[in-house]
Amino acid sequence: MNETASIVIQNLDKFFGKQKALKNVNLSITKGQIYGLLGPNGAGKTTLIRSLIGATKPTKGNLSVLGFNPISQKSKVRSMIGYMPQSPALYEDLTAFENIRFFSFPNRKENFAKRINEVIEFVGLTKRAHDQVYKFSGGMKQRVSLACALVHHPKILFLDEPTTGIDPKLRESFWHHFRDLTQQGVTILVSTHQMSEAMFCDRLAIMHEGVLLADEPPKQLLWKQQAKIRIRKDNKVGEKVVSHYPDQLPKLLQKFGLDASINRIEIEEETLEQVVLEMIHSHEKELNLGDTP
Repeated sequence: MNETASIVIQNLDKFFGKQKALKNVNLSITKGQIYGLLGPNGAGKTTLIRSLIGATKPTKGNLSVLGFNPISQKSKVRSMIGYMPQSPALYEDLTAFENIRFFSFPNRKENFAKRINEVIEFVGLTKRAHDQVYKFSGGMKQRVSLACALVHHPKILFLDEPTTGIDPKLRESFWHHFRDLTQQGVTILVSTHQMSEAMFCDRLAIMHEGVLLADEPPKQLLWKQQAKIRIRKDNKVGEKVVSHYPDQLPKLLQKFGLDASINRIEIEEETLEQVVLEMIHSHEKELNLGDTP
């Protein structure tokens, strides 16, 4: 195994009955990296995370989390990871403080009450720390769930839609904190539907129907986009659509000699969302062609 990799996934398949939720997934996630999982509902993101934390057993393939098998060596893995599920799994009749204390029990250390108060302050719930969770909004429950995942200083954080229902200011604070954690060597695997948040990741996996469509830094994904370029010369406008415009733009401009009469260049880029949707639509076409008799 690569010594810098916190997570290694090899030829991973997962069946639920006849339905194949994951199809030959291969990934290596570097230590200290924010790695994003992006894709529509049913893409396999949650199944992949649940496989890595040992909550569901793969049908086929190999998994390594910090050098351990999350299924056969579950107890060793659990003490080193933090997990925030998509839907908070909290005890509604307990307070925020009591929930965090309960979920921290297997990894509790000396002076842990101080640490609990630290994560409560981080998620912005100091004034509500001793209120019962059933009184909280969905977004506040998300914050308690994140605090539960962070409290024991995990080496890897698995976050399934961590900022759902969170206001923009607090969301920005969370992502700053996530980046600070990676500077300390923490690896973060995050599932998100927010395209703006995807740009904060060091690397992105685009998933659709259990298949890994891409595994690249977000900027490289954007370079694959098409761009509509308009060039105005002598009051005449020329327009051309190019792919991977960082490479194609110089060739295009060379045809014009970059003379003084070129007074404006407009580039209309596709968004990351459009790039991802095009990948998904292309994959769906391939699947449909495969089903054609």
